[in-house]
Amino acid sequence: MAQISRSGQDAANGGSGPDEAAADPKTYVLRLYVSGTTVRSARAIASMRRLCDTHLRDRYELDVVDIYQNPEATKEDQVVAVPTLVKLLPVPLRRLIGDLSDRERVLAGLDIIPKAGPSG
Repeated sequence: MAQISRSGQDAANGGSGPDEAAADPKTYVLRLYVSGTTVRSARAIASMRRLCDTHLRDRYELDVVDIYQNPEATKEDQVVAVPTLVKLLPVPLRRLIGDLSDRERVLAGLDIIPKAGPSG
């Protein structure tokens, strides 16, 4: 399991932990579940890093979980498909399943931008 801190560096190398993030309600704590080193997994990781660096600079922690290396982790967040992004903080908890390349959908799902209402 690799943890990417708000600055985009490995948390083991000086990044802040989830407890520190929990103290700041504006800090997003995200967990991204992927399956190995597939193209789809790499694309999901790259999409989330870009999105976080652009919209949540210095206000996020991204924890990447490879379900092949850590299958038990899927039980905690009830993950049934990958890629799955789980927003742990700020509440409410949210899960986004599938392709994370639709920037507007992901931003709305994370409550970073308002969800589009029905047109008409």
